[in-house]
Order: sequence, then C-alpha cells, then structure tokens
Amino acid sequence: MKKMLFLFALLLGLGVAEAQKIALVDMDYILKKDPAYEMMNRQLEDLSKKWQTEVTTLENKAQAAYKSYQSDVVFLSAEQKKTREESIVSIEKQAYELKRKYFGPEGELFKKRESLMKPIQDKVWAAMKDLARTQGYQIIIDRSSSKIVYADPALDVSEAITAKLGLSR
Repeated sequence: MKKMLFLFALLLGLGVAEAQKIALVDMDYILKKDPAYEMMNRQLEDLSKKWQTEVTTLENKAQAAYKSYQSDVVFLSAEQKKTREESIVSIEKQAYELKRKYFGPEGELFKKRESLMKPIQDKVWAAMKDLARTQGYQIIIDRSSSKIVYADPALDVSEAITAKLGLSR
C-alpha cells in the first residue's frame, strides 16, 4: 500500500511540473508470452529436480545409517558408537552443504536463473526503451510490482540536488 501511495505522490508531483506521458506494463504477462522464458523455467525446473534428487539421496543415506545405528547401538562398543555417529553427522553435513550449494541465496540455482534470465530481461528492456522513445513515454511502470521499470534519464534531477547541496565535484 505504501508503494502505491508513494507512486501516486510521485506521479502527482511529476504531473505538476509538466505533463508526463506514462505507460503501464505487466511484466508477468510479457514474460509468460515469451517462449524463451518458458524454456528457461523448464530448464531450471529440470535442473532443480536433478539437484534435489542428489540432496534427497544423501539425506536418505543419512537416515538409513541412523536407523541402522539405532538397531545396532546395543551391540556396539563406545568407539564403534562414536565412529558411526561421526559418520552419520558427516553424511548429514554433506547433504546440508549440497543443499546450500545448489539452493542457497547465492547457490547454483540462483546463479543459473540469473544467467538465463539476463538475455530475456535485456530483450524486454530494449523493447521498452525503444517504445518509450518512439511513443514519448517518460515513465513506464510495471503494474504487477508497482515499480518503475523505465524512466527517461532527463527526469533524473540527482545531479541538480547534489549541486544545490554543494556535493558536486
């Protein structure tokens, strides 16, 4: 809600200065229409399933080792118990590390999505920029996220503000 109010205030402020030509886009709609985007999603889904299978295999191995340990624990010496426990913990740690490597915030899946998405985003960005220039739009807003996805660089007054504050060099 705050985003919408900010966006509305921004648009009102821009409208007071001079009439602005604004357009809305639905990035979700655009991306769903793009076969490259659908292909990228299928690729990522297949990769994700493959990696999840690897992780699940390790988790199952740890679980099986633990069940075996539980059934054998009464027959094991203290040293054997310690060795088996360390082995189980090691397998669990491997599974955790593999999951983090593939699915963590900076994991392989994230990196792969980024690399596959960049050409699609660049293509959409170029089309938006061209449309903005040819149709005279100063601002294009993504209605699915309420974010400004294109703004005419001429609207940027950052340099003027830094000059007014004496921060220019």
